[in-house]
Amino acid sequence: MTVADVRAFNRFHTRVIGALDRGHLSSPYSLTEVRVMFELAGGPREAPDLRASLGLDAGYLSRILGRFERDGLVRREPSANDPRRHVVELTGAGREVFAEVDGRSDAEVAKLLDGLAPADRHELVAAMRKVERLLTGAPRAYLLRPLRAGDLGWVVNRHGVRYAEECGFDQTFEAMVARVAGEYAERHVPGREAAWIAEVDGEPVGSIFCVRVDDRTAKLRMLLVEPAARGLGIGARLVDECLSFARRAGYARVELWTVAGLAASRHLYEKVGFTVVKSRPERLFGRDVEAQTWALELSRQRPR
Repeated sequence: MTVADVRAFNRFHTRVIGALDRGHLSSPYSLTEVRVMFELAGGPREAPDLRASLGLDAGYLSRILGRFERDGLVRREPSANDPRRHVVELTGAGREVFAEVDGRSDAEVAKLLDGLAPADRHELVAAMRKVERLLTGAPRAYLLRPLRAGDLGWVVNRHGVRYAEECGFDQTFEAMVARVAGEYAERHVPGREAAWIAEVDGEPVGSIFCVRVDDRTAKLRMLLVEPAARGLGIGARLVDECLSFARRAGYARVELWTVAGLAASRHLYEKVGFTVVKSRPERLFGRDVEAQTWALELSRQRPR
């Protein structure tokens, strides 16, 4: 992305939010002045702290506060801790003005969102969060959520792509994942089976399924974490979520099937107490592999 691209987006954004209007949201106050009100709506603030949080020039902020005082919107008093510093707070009239402008802002945003489908709203908010994270350098965060419409297709697609690129598996692996996903959807047992998707910046980056085998045994299936999201602890969290659910659902044992050589997955399984109970060479997915069954007795799970 070039400087021109960023500047073009900034022009678009300021036009959409009305930042170039003489009065923000048809009020007599500019966008910056409304932003000062927003900060003060949270409670009294010392002027230097207010200036720092807004990144404003001291003289500019002083002029804004001076106008607010003349309009009866704020009061300034010496700080009890340091008389050289002033505490600023909104008056009753100031709170009324802010509430009116803030309500208009909510209405304008609602109007923008009304024209978007739910999926588009989700994509918009996710993009906004990503922009904020990238520009502020904030650490990447993730969330786990239950399965929703469209997720099974994503799980099948990403398993096919990832295992082809990282393990050299052919399309028969993707076909197997598609069968497992289809069986889960068709035969799902509420309360005894569950699935989770991990998201970063609103985009799916991981998955895990807990599937019933019989009344005593559950199977951990389709664990995946995208390369770009590795290192955040997502894999361990997905495994923990699956095992916690299995325990709550009353299972005594959890099994999983995998192939030897997947070091990251093996580390996760060993860490929580899984052990290999069966292993044999097979010709699968266009390759010679060591097929393995791992198992964990929940009553004997290692403390973490």
